[in-house]
Amino acid sequence: MEDLSLSLLQKVSIWALPVIFAITLHEVAHGWVAKLLGDRTAEQQGRLTLNPLNHIDPVGTLLLPGLMLAFSGFVFGWAKPVPVNWGRLRNPRRDMGIVAIAGPASNLDMIILWILLSRFAILLKLGLISRPLLFMAAAGIFINAMLMLLNLLPIPPLDGGRVLSSLLPSAWSYKLDKLEPYGIMILVLLMVTHALSVILGLPLNWVIQFSLDLANIPPPVLSLLLN
Repeated sequence: MEDLSLSLLQKVSIWALPVIFAITLHEVAHGWVAKLLGDRTAEQQGRLTLNPLNHIDPVGTLLLPGLMLAFSGFVFGWAKPVPVNWGRLRNPRRDMGIVAIAGPASNLDMIILWILLSRFAILLKLGLISRPLLFMAAAGIFINAMLMLLNLLPIPPLDGGRVLSSLLPSAWSYKLDKLEPYGIMILVLLMVTHALSVILGLPLNWVIQFSLDLANIPPPVLSLLLN
């Protein structure tokens, strides 16, 4: 791939769709699985839809990703959490873990989808179509890998914390759940001290590199999006 740089407008146009779909489908997956397991709260509140307008969080979906893209090249965000009434689930302790793991599982599914789209773009060999698809696929792989691994951290209220809580004995689960009000503060502390990059660094790099190799995307593509 020839040496080139991307303008901020080009980066925004490339990142927008992968980021919106990554965080939207993550939340819809929670609500959809909750419905299958007996809780229709998300459906009743109109959240089982792929319309991103129903899931947008002004800060997490618009402001934060925009600022991060403008000033750091790194993109991260979140959507409004889908409401789940744990008491309506048929087996609350077990089903809480199943509903929680649905989010990261949806991100894994999207990584696979972006890999397939990239291979399709390469097969097309149409410059006006294949190049944007390659860049979007690289962005999609990155944001979904980040969301998947971050949410698997065993810190409530992250998905990994809920999964762990559903697997622990009741007494231990109760103690873990008491950390939930402090979960975001713990996450911020890990970020500020760079401990989060140490924890996620190796698995994140492995997932991204493995996925890029499967997608046949040259490493410079992702580098252009992050720099």
